[in-house]
Amino acid sequence: MQSDAQEARVEIPPGTLQMLILKTLSWGPAHGYAIAQQIKRTTDDVLHAEEGSLYPALQKMLLKGWVTAEWVSAGPRRRARVYHLTPEGKEQLANEVSEFTRAMRAIVRVIEPA
Repeated sequence: MQSDAQEARVEIPPGTLQMLILKTLSWGPAHGYAIAQQIKRTTDDVLHAEEGSLYPALQKMLLKGWVTAEWVSAGPRRRARVYHLTPEGKEQLANEVSEFTRAMRAIVRVIEPA
């Protein structure tokens, strides 16, 4: 039997994780775990960015120049990789939000006809 929290969870729609990460980083630099927690908090625990998809997405964004990363001290003998949004990442975010919004409006027209 699933808990209410598990039932409330929704899989992150394909193609939107990158946009969610970029948006989260637009609020300020963060390490991977903090990004995942911010997505979870902001969506009232509905969306969860799993490590298995979060870190490959961040790596892809690093290669595309949409984010930069630096290692920082996170306590005794611990380091965390902190990600920063670049100007190219801000531009990519704007493009993705625009495209997503357009697609969602079209979907709503299909599922809720006038």
